[in-house]
Amino acid sequence: MSWMKGDLLSKTRRLAGGLATREPVWLKAMEASPPPVFPRSNGKIQRIVLPEDSYVRKFARKHLQAKLDDPNKASAFVPDPARVYGCRVLQLTENGISEDDAMSVANMEYLSERKEKKKAYKRLKELAELQDKSPPPKPYASAKKDLQIQETKPAKSVETPSVRRLVNQLKQQKDVLLMDKTGASANQDHWIDE
Repeated sequence: MSWMKGDLLSKTRRLAGGLATREPVWLKAMEASPPPVFPRSNGKIQRIVLPEDSYVRKFARKHLQAKLDDPNKASAFVPDPARVYGCRVLQLTENGISEDDAMSVANMEYLSERKEKKKAYKRLKELAELQDKSPPPKPYASAKKDLQIQETKPAKSVETPSVRRLVNQLKQQKDVLLMDKTGASANQDHWIDE
């Protein structure tokens, strides 16, 4: 079926030229202005790279504690601090400021915003203590606590008191049955005969 290869225009041209079908009305118009041919992909998916990605990586190396607090909010409307930092550096460089100066300005803005959030949290905590309420969650958790939370907790032991009691009862029943039996059959492990 090699005659079916190609796009719609070439297939129709071959069918009409071979007198397999009549020439459609739209063929001449399509030959005059053929549809665009899109390039085929070579199978490799290119990585999406945004202009601020290099600044985001630099920010992440510099501020380890600024990683996403909640990974579920990765697709939230409020961008993470690293993305805000990268966009701010790009905005400043577009306005004519050098890259180093733009990075230092964006860094100072981030640190001042962080201090403001900590002061606001401190004030909220004081108000909660005055009203005898539980304090609100921290805006910036410590890096150590985050790592401790992320560590896998050991699996809980399956032995619960009810399971232990059941095992002890079965052992006692087995011992009683073995004592009742005499001779060679006492050593056998067939203690439940149904």
